[in-house]
Amino acid sequence: MRERRRRVGRTKGTKGSGEPGDASSFLSRAVVAFEVVYSAGAPDEGAVRRNVLTPTPIHRRPLDLALVLFFSISVLYGFLFSLPEGLGFPVSPDSPWPPLRALHEWAIAEEPAHLDPPPNLIAATLFDGFFQAPALLFVLIGLVGLRSWLRPLGLVYAGAAVTNMFFYFTQTFLGPHPPPNTLYYLAFNLPWMIAPAILGIRVLLGRDLGPSA
Repeated sequence: MRERRRRVGRTKGTKGSGEPGDASSFLSRAVVAFEVVYSAGAPDEGAVRRNVLTPTPIHRRPLDLALVLFFSISVLYGFLFSLPEGLGFPVSPDSPWPPLRALHEWAIAEEPAHLDPPPNLIAATLFDGFFQAPALLFVLIGLVGLRSWLRPLGLVYAGAAVTNMFFYFTQTFLGPHPPPNTLYYLAFNLPWMIAPAILGIRVLLGRDLGPSA
């Protein structure tokens, strides 16, 4: 009778006692449960997660690389040209801000409005310097690293930038001094409307940024 009680006691004590057999059984059940859950999920989502964890290098993404190069130029232009002009530095041969001296010949030939900017042109340059250029710094980081927060930022920026260029072109073509060479003017200015639109489509449809909310 005592021997039987000892056996029962040992049997009860073995359960959850931390012996190797119990640990292996628990891990096996956990692995099986994980495999069942994982197999039930969509494989595309798993591929997206793997791509987010190990993003494709930027040099292997031609569209993103082109956007990064273009937006890098936009950042420099915003800080070197647009912001000083919006703050009141004149576009003239003797401007106290040297980059605006280089813009003077272009203004005479294609955009005379820069010589005496109206309020909406000043607003556009301030938008470029205070919002667009700083926002693009984060867009560049998001594009290179494929950050998930690039989607909302990219959509907001794209909408704002396209709207800004719409009013910019309205002032240019409907103002008192339209550009004499329309095609030449558009070749240098239309990309600032097209590139943000492409960015908006790219972040909206791109699956490598993670699933959209």
